Amino acid sequence: MRFHACLKAVIAAAGLFSFHNSVFAQQPDQLWGQNADAGKGEKTRWFTEAKFGLFLHWGPYSHFAGDIRGKRYYGITEWIMNRDKTPAAEYAQLAGGFNPSEFNAEEWVRIAKASGVKYIVLTAKHHDGFAMWDSKVSDFDIVDATPYKKDPIKALAAACKKEGIKLGFYYSQFQDWHEPNGGGNSWDFDPKKKDYASYYRGKSLPQITELLSNYGELGIIWFDTPGNMNKEESAAFLEKVHQLQPNCLVSSRVGNGLGDFKDFGDGEVPAGVVKGAWEAIFTHNDSWGYSAFDQNFKTPQEIIRLLAEVASKGGNLMMNIGPMGNGKLPALSEKYFRATGDWLKLNGEAIYGTGFSPIAPQPWGVMTSKPGKLYLHVFQRPHNGKLLVPDFTGSAKKAYLLSGKKPLTLRQQGKDVYVDLPATLPDERNTVVVLEYSGELKEQHNVSFAISAQYEQLSLLPQRAKLNGNAQTKSLTHSYYFGDWKHAMCIVNQQATADSISYQLRFTEPGDYKVVLQYSADTTNERREGLLELTPAGKAVQPYPFQVLFTGKHDTHKPLLFIDQAVAVITVPAPGEWTLRIRPAKDGKELFRLKQVLLEPLK
Repeated sequence: MRFHACLKAVIAAAGLFSFHNSVFAQQPDQLWGQNADAGKGEKTRWFTEAKFGLFLHWGPYSHFAGDIRGKRYYGITEWIMNRDKTPAAEYAQLAGGFNPSEFNAEEWVRIAKASGVKYIVLTAKHHDGFAMWDSKVSDFDIVDATPYKKDPIKALAAACKKEGIKLGFYYSQFQDWHEPNGGGNSWDFDPKKKDYASYYRGKSLPQITELLSNYGELGIIWFDTPGNMNKEESAAFLEKVHQLQPNCLVSSRVGNGLGDFKDFGDGEVPAGVVKGAWEAIFTHNDSWGYSAFDQNFKTPQEIIRLLAEVASKGGNLMMNIGPMGNGKLPALSEKYFRATGDWLKLNGEAIYGTGFSPIAPQPWGVMTSKPGKLYLHVFQRPHNGKLLVPDFTGSAKKAYLLSGKKPLTLRQQGKDVYVDLPATLPDERNTVVVLEYSGELKEQHNVSFAISAQYEQLSLLPQRAKLNGNAQTKSLTHSYYFGDWKHAMCIVNQQATADSISYQLRFTEPGDYKVVLQYSADTTNERREGLLELTPAGKAVQPYPFQVLFTGKHDTHKPLLFIDQAVAVITVPAPGEWTLRIRPAKDGKELFRLKQVLLEPLK
């Protein structure tokens, strides 16, 4: 059996927590506010075609780098003032040490362009209330409160305009730990005496007006953590942006179901296709602001595959870098982003301007689409080199490698298309095959899984299960240190025998397969009995009982552990359809939190 933490540290999360007396007062889904629907229409066209953005969390917290007043804080560093409960006056004094003398806006934008990103969003004001521009509304800004004495946003706006990259600004519209009436600081200012309306009228709206008026054409105002704002207040921000810059987009975290595009939780990719304009946001390591001791940087392979996965579901990936306090980008961020850009130079056609895949993810990878073309992002080569694209309702015409245009042999058998891959993938991180076709590709996301022995392991995910009774899917959020959110989609609430889940499997070749359940369970689930039932088409059920094992309690603010428990070995004598079902053996408490079912071909 294998124990492991859910979602490698690859899946990190942005720096946003809670506004009340306790940092832990709100769950993440409450923190980010009521989400808007994914946007649609001409206004969002540039956004939906861009696919890849760069987030930059930069401020005095970058100077502290995770260490303030002699104490080191692991996790997200942009929350260091809140975590340390640094008095606002003392934090302002310490922020005076922030002097990014090595900042070069043109260098940043050149790196961004070489990385293949199409838009940049910089934290103009994070929750600490510090303005990264020359604000006339507050002296707590980089020009008046630090020895730097320059406006980096002005330089960044000029550099982006020169290179043709869209620029946007992050702005924390509710939280402001520097101001008595701003949200979030309860260690200096009595929450019962706060007058948010005064703060909102006196600082937030005037500063948003400055940003929209003084830095040229903007692509995005990226609001965050709306807190206790009412709908009228959220609407006022939206209207102010649209009044001053009608083409500027507003993120859904303006709150109360408003916004021009939808943002998911920090470090979260939706389970399936989402139509319209939306964005997944991740950070390159675990912290959003710079941390001197966070070295968990995502590799080029991880970025490239994440970018393809998000695009295959119809969205954008905005990946964050936390610049250092001196104004330089971390060396590994620059190196790995540039490597991603090198891949995009050869394969950008399969990302930029693409639509979601009409066909579900496969064991070998994911797909993106354009009219008449399906882009196959191959992460894993089948052992026999024959790539299967199932549920293909069009007429396949030709296949070739996107990079170099080398033709590949294909054949179509009904709704199955087979493409012969080279003996070695040209790029093991993500080799793109173009499959050109005529006709219509119908959306086929809930059909049977094609199972073969050509892979080391095959995964049956919760979002493709048929749910019966009270069984449901739920994204379980957790973290490692502080604010570095992870998300695990699981099947939950299986209490009665009727609360079953099932998968339709299409075995394409005979063989023996081990069936492994990957789940999390606490003391309420421990020793519960379940049944795995496998039924070949037209034959009797093959039952396999199992007992649930303890892994640990689910706590949003701690790691969530899963176990891989082998519960059956089945022999598939010939290709054919099977049904796999999982249910409690008898009525009682919840069975477990099932993350996936793994099928492992045996040799």
